[in-house]
Amino acid sequence: MFARPFRVKSNTAIKGSDRKKLKADISTIFPSLSADELSELVPNKEELNVVKIYAHKGDAVTLYVLNKNPLFFELEKRLYPTVYVLWRYPGLLPTFRTWPPVLQKLIGGADLMLPGVVVPSSGLPEVKPGDYCAVTVANNKAPVAVGTAAVSSTEMHRLGMKGRGVCVLHTYMDNLWAFGDKSGPPSLPYAESDGQGVNGEECEVNEKEEEEVEKCVEEVQSPSEMVTDQPCSGIEELRLTEQEEEEKVEKGNEEEEENQDDQKIIQENMDALLLQCFLHALKSKVKKSELPLLTSTFLRNHMFSCCPSGKKLDIKKSSYKKLSKFLQAMQQQHNLVRVKELAKGVESIVEVDWKNEELRSFRVPEATDVEAAPEQDGGEGGTPYSPPEITPLYSVSARVEPLFMDANKRCVKGAILQPTEVRNIVTEYVKKNELVDENNKNYVTINPALCDCLLEKSEYQEVDSLKWDDLFSRTLGRMQECYQVVFPGQAPIIKKGHIEPIDISVASRGSNKKVTLIKNLEVYGLDPAIVASTLQHRVQASSVLQPIPGSKDKVLVQIQGNQIQQVSCLLLDHYQIPRKYIQGLDKASKGGKKK
Repeated sequence: MFARPFRVKSNTAIKGSDRKKLKADISTIFPSLSADELSELVPNKEELNVVKIYAHKGDAVTLYVLNKNPLFFELEKRLYPTVYVLWRYPGLLPTFRTWPPVLQKLIGGADLMLPGVVVPSSGLPEVKPGDYCAVTVANNKAPVAVGTAAVSSTEMHRLGMKGRGVCVLHTYMDNLWAFGDKSGPPSLPYAESDGQGVNGEECEVNEKEEEEVEKCVEEVQSPSEMVTDQPCSGIEELRLTEQEEEEKVEKGNEEEEENQDDQKIIQENMDALLLQCFLHALKSKVKKSELPLLTSTFLRNHMFSCCPSGKKLDIKKSSYKKLSKFLQAMQQQHNLVRVKELAKGVESIVEVDWKNEELRSFRVPEATDVEAAPEQDGGEGGTPYSPPEITPLYSVSARVEPLFMDANKRCVKGAILQPTEVRNIVTEYVKKNELVDENNKNYVTINPALCDCLLEKSEYQEVDSLKWDDLFSRTLGRMQECYQVVFPGQAPIIKKGHIEPIDISVASRGSNKKVTLIKNLEVYGLDPAIVASTLQHRVQASSVLQPIPGSKDKVLVQIQGNQIQQVSCLLLDHYQIPRKYIQGLDKASKGGKKK
């Protein structure tokens, strides 16, 4: 797990309550440790740091560091000792012995295979699948690796000592060891009476045999020689595993190259389609009287309608990625248009070179080749508009992450949940920890975890319990609000924060004339140009589209007079936008209701 460098997310001093909890957890997991030994590992007065890291594969790991040495690491709610702890207490975990040359393979990220295990005369330690265990080398009982048993001891014998024995997580000389003071293992020889053998045959481990094992490893590295010794077969299996991994990496690199080639072809095709639709739109759709023309409107109303049937225009799949970069290329490389930022953050096409040779020589495809853009119904016929489905969501924040992690839901920071899921997780947590008040079932007792997550500092000593509704509201209040928008036939879109309502307001212009302003229509999939045109026909008043300063791809609709009543009818009755997503309906003029 730590064969490659990891990334440190945070490094903070442990809190008093967490120190006690860590001590209690260690005592529960490793009952053989005495009270004095526990106090040595987790002293009350010395500074103990909590370091949160991300392993190279993305696993979130918590380290507990004392005097610059990592003592324990927590992975998926399990606490493991490091080699620094095991050197002080070598009998803390069941141990499996192996040959010294195998250690280098373990450091490289391999697991311990059963053929490479040295079986002592006393037999293998009793373990079950998933049990903590350590690995030592044949000439030193100081542990050099930590992991979990892949199979039980009984299964190891049944398999004839073949296959995987220990899933290794951490080793001497890996990056977790290097996070400490980089000290070496102590020399702890086995007792003379403790004979050891390979697969039940007793033998004495001496320098001569180690040299034979080293030689055997070299033979494994040489494919021209046959390996027959049992210890060597374990190393050979480890080497084969590494070779398989290397082959997988090579195969993955080939697939990645193929994917890159495919991606390049897709980008080239999309670039060509973009240019075709761009030239088609300029030649047959855009009129000089429309300039300056918003770039977003040009894309939506003109370029999309010029896309041939059976094809889909998607700028993100092109090499440009953004409309602004594409138009910049059309301006600099082709001299077809001139784009200018008329308002902050809002670009418009202000000029088109109609005499450009490339534009003049472009042949407009036949009408049968062009797919008509789906017309948004403005109330006067056309394709019916379907309002988006909007769902409020909540994201797990750092403040409440411990609460959700304790609920065994693996809801790490950033996880997106619906309100009902949040209530279920909190309810499950309360029942699991037996926090319901025995005298009044409407109240929940506050434990240290809930205290840290939900209470303010001023409430720590005052609040002992909360009502269920208060518990839920506080939990939601400390989470990041999000929302999901699903347009018909499209993939769901999740965004952070509140969804902006359609804002309707009335403003005064020169000579105290009233105008109605509408914005944020784009959030709900409504085209401002079509809404403005529909209102213009309904109320027989002039309308104008204006860019909103500081907002990209958003347009303000302005229509003459106080038309809130008509806007209300259009949005509520025809487009069926829920009333809670429309702001300003109360500003309708008195007596302005029209049937």
